[in-house]
Amino acid sequence: MSRASTLPVALVQMRCGEDPDANVAKALSMAREAAAGGAKLVCLPELFRSRYFCQSEDSAHFALAEPVPGPTTEAFAALAAEFDVTLVVSLFERRAPGLFHNTAAVLDGRRGYAGKYRKMHIPDDPRYYEKYYFTPGDLGFRSFDTGAGPVGVLVCWDQWYPEAARLTALQGAEVLVYPTAIGWHVEEKDALGEAQHDAWELAQRAHAVANGCYVIAINRTGFEPDPTGKGGIEFWGQSFVAAPDGRVLVRGPAAEEAILRLDLDRAAIETARVGWPFLRDRRIDAYEGITRRFGTD
Repeated sequence: MSRASTLPVALVQMRCGEDPDANVAKALSMAREAAAGGAKLVCLPELFRSRYFCQSEDSAHFALAEPVPGPTTEAFAALAAEFDVTLVVSLFERRAPGLFHNTAAVLDGRRGYAGKYRKMHIPDDPRYYEKYYFTPGDLGFRSFDTGAGPVGVLVCWDQWYPEAARLTALQGAEVLVYPTAIGWHVEEKDALGEAQHDAWELAQRAHAVANGCYVIAINRTGFEPDPTGKGGIEFWGQSFVAAPDGRVLVRGPAAEEAILRLDLDRAAIETARVGWPFLRDRRIDAYEGITRRFGTD
């Protein structure tokens, strides 16, 4: 069966509150609206079941974790089957006692659970203390063959690494999906905010160009206080889709929830890869140094 010439996608940009059940209900409602509107690929932001708990190190937050597949994937799998839509759902995975991952599940229409990606790059920065919670992924970089076509899934901090985008594209992905939770430290916004946001978007637009693919970045929005009572993160929203030529095709608002819809032209992938043959001209015989930390040591 030939594929449709366009891929209707939807990005669910949402605020996340204190109640996980309410967050899941909202995410299901917004994803349902997107699917009912004709989207064949619907993407949700990183760790949407809760507020971004990694602002502090608190063992109580491990109670938020669940198996993958598990209760939340089951709820979204029912929605995926009802509309025959592919969903990318980001979750806090409990793999075993004391072993947790930042994981994105792919739910592929009537086929159901298609697999998962475990976040490979784990940050450890002020208010992003993810190394306390997450073990680095061990499933490698993956592309999933779905009803929406070959979809590669990465997560947030992965989006800064060209190696991650390249290796996922080399698995066959034509769309790279990045569930995200990123924003400003409120005390830094005036001085650094514009430059930080521009760098984030620019890095991912470069992945689209270098790999001749679409890039979808789905961020949350709203202010979430630091549990210690000192400041917090103002998530900058502005979820976006970059085309294979690097253009931003759609960008969400900074401070509001939104469902962003658009049709991706599949032919643009072939056009970009033929016109800019970066995959053809790769010197795979000369890249052994990429596996070293730095220099020749």
